[in-house]
Parts: sequence; C-alpha cells; structure tokens
Amino acid sequence: MSQGSPVTSTARLARRCVPIAAAACLVALTTSCSKSADVTTTAGGVKLVHKGKLTTCTHLPYAPFQSEKNGKVVGFDVSLMDLVAKQLGVKQDIIDKSFETIKTGADLNAGLCDVAAAGMTITPERKQNLDFSDPYFDADQALLARKGVDAKSLDDIKGSKLKLGSQAATTGEDLAHKKGVDSQSFESSDAELNGLRTGQVDVLVQDYPVVQNWLKDSAVKDKFVLVGTVPTGEEYGFAVKKGGNPKLLAAVNKAIGQAKKDGTYKKLYEQWIGPMPKDGAAK
Repeated sequence: MSQGSPVTSTARLARRCVPIAAAACLVALTTSCSKSADVTTTAGGVKLVHKGKLTTCTHLPYAPFQSEKNGKVVGFDVSLMDLVAKQLGVKQDIIDKSFETIKTGADLNAGLCDVAAAGMTITPERKQNLDFSDPYFDADQALLARKGVDAKSLDDIKGSKLKLGSQAATTGEDLAHKKGVDSQSFESSDAELNGLRTGQVDVLVQDYPVVQNWLKDSAVKDKFVLVGTVPTGEEYGFAVKKGGNPKLLAAVNKAIGQAKKDGTYKKLYEQWIGPMPKDGAAK
C-alpha cells in the first residue's frame, strides 16, 4: 500500500511563484529542470524526464485524489500512479503545479513531468493538448439526505417537492436545474452540508467522493444517508504529452487495467473514496 510521495523542491519553488515574478519564476523552473534532467529510457522503451523516476504533475490540494499529509502527497491518484511507477521499476516523484498549466499541456510540453494526475476530467478541448489514458474514475454526483427522507433520484425530489441543496456553479447544480429541480444554492460544499444539518434543505447533490468523505465522520453518518447517485457521464483520466509518449500511455493503461482485474483498484477506491458503486471496477 502506498505511503505517499514527497513534494519535490521544484514543487516548493513553484509555490513561491507570485504574479509579479511569474515569468522569471517559470524561467527558473524550466532552466532548473533542463539542467537536472537526465532523460532516460526504461527497459520497456518508456521515456522518462528523470532517471529512475516517474515524475508526476498534480495540483494540491484535491482530496481524496491528492493532498499533502505529514510532508507526503497521498490519495487515490497518487496510489494509482505508484502502481505505474512500480511496473516501470522506478519511484514516483510529484510536482505541485497550477491546474491551468496541467490541463493545457504546458508542463508536459516543457519537460517538467512525464504524466499529469490531477483528478482531471477528460474533455474534447483538453484532448487537443493532451493524450489521455483510459478513464479511471466516473465523476458521478451523489444525493445525501436526512435519514427517513424517501428520495433516490432527482425525479423523486421533484415529485415529492423536497428542498434540494446544491453548490453554486457545479455540474451537480446544473444537472438538477436541467431536470427541472429548483435548488437552494450554497457558496461552498461546507455551507451546503451545513444547510442540510440545519434543516434548510432535505437533501443535497454533491460530488460522490466528497459525500463519501463526509460520511467517514460519525456525526454525519449518524444523521444522514447516501440515498442515490446521479450519473454525469464525466470521467477522469491521466495524461501524457500530446503525441510524445505513447509507450508511457500504454503502461498507464496496463496498470489501470491490471488493478481492476486483480482487485487492487477496488481496495484503493475504498481506502481513499469509500464504498465503490456496483460494477465500478469493471468500467
């Protein structure tokens, strides 16, 4: 079981970048990387920017996929990337970068990392700049309600005229509105949960992994229950440089596929996220 990976000195330098010196800091990072890089090829023909390391760009924090704990970066994405590193016979090294430079492919193009793992939804726009792995996570929504509330879907909520809570500007809120369900909008997920606690709403819609994290708290689990999920069709994927590392992409896909077959994926899912939906590992 992975114990996490350290945040590198490059990552800490990235954190010190401020708007007024962003350009200079980027040059410093790129120069540092190019000087220290020892581009190598593994026995399987996979190119890596640093010898003996699978360098991963991520964006912190985004629990339960990646977050820093006691100086280590841990989470679902981290554990899955550790499987890829093990398959390649190297160690994973993690760099904390902005999500903007990850999703546009800038970090991969600059040779700062081999792979991006940042809880990133696969979209047609991002596919223009990145080569994505097979999907590894279905980004569904969940419905959390007070115990005793009878509602398993947005249709049930609408039909029973229950009060729905949602987080502003999220896909969950958009889905509810498309279904014709009015919702009370909260600025943050914490405010949304508080709205349920105080009786402002009867049920709320929120990202499935966020709800599962809430339910790890006995104070939440004692009063509320996951009553249903709302499929969104959104999927997360890992990414490599566009057209730049097909053998690494194949290795990532192999690791994901093997983990789903041998039960490792399910173990990691339940460790970091919570109970896995039926047929989750088969998707």
